[in-house]
Amino acid sequence: MLTDGVESELELLERHIIILKVVIRNGPIGIMRMSEETGIPNHRVRYSLRVLEHENLIIPSTSGAIATDEAREYIMGFESVITRLTEKMNDIKNIG
Repeated sequence: MLTDGVESELELLERHIIILKVVIRNGPIGIMRMSEETGIPNHRVRYSLRVLEHENLIIPSTSGAIATDEAREYIMGFESVITRLTEKMNDIKNIG
């Protein structure tokens, strides 16, 4: 279906944000503990951590993932991103 890709991307974004907030709140934190806290399988936590590291939102350490200053800034600005996305969704909804 035409919207399947959008829905799966939103689910992926949701998971990344959940993981990022756990790292900000509890870092340094390892994969196993994150998986236990969130209920997200280890392999998905690991993938999200790779994405977050690539975006410079976390850094790895021997004790686990640690949030960067950019992570805190990203989370603070995330509400405006959600607002823009919501407005776009409403625009699409009102087309028909």
